Amino acid sequence: MAFPGKFLISLVALATSTGCYIADWNETHIYNPTWPPHAKFHNGQTMSMGALLGICTLWYLWAPIAMGAETRAKDKIPLAARRDAELERLRTAVLFGALYWVTQASAYVYPGTDAFDPIPGLDTRDRSAQLKLDVVLLSMLSLGWWLEWRRIKWRRTD
Repeated sequence: MAFPGKFLISLVALATSTGCYIADWNETHIYNPTWPPHAKFHNGQTMSMGALLGICTLWYLWAPIAMGAETRAKDKIPLAARRDAELERLRTAVLFGALYWVTQASAYVYPGTDAFDPIPGLDTRDRSAQLKLDVVLLSMLSLGWWLEWRRIKWRRTD
């Protein structure tokens, strides 16, 4: 059975886990000699947070659902209980998946922030590129949630 919603959410989780390292593990961020140690500390914190949020998203999305002991003892888990558990796991996965991108978007409102540090010769960069990425990935999460919610909610009972 195809799970297009889970696929979209998984793509966002992978982007969250790896994208921060791809973007920041270089001379413009963690190896930037002009950055004070405390700025690098927070950069490391952000990269680690992205990795863990992506892992948590994938875990809640794909790990088997552990039902209570009384339910496990039975041959078949009641459909309503399984749906409720799957929907709760889906909500949690999407929440973990969204946290990094929502907080990144919020960085634009802090005083003195900019999406990029100035680099001579690269002043033509799109200052809203990261915000556009936030919108794309949050939209993917929303669509993935909706598709997966529909799949779970309307699953046949046979």
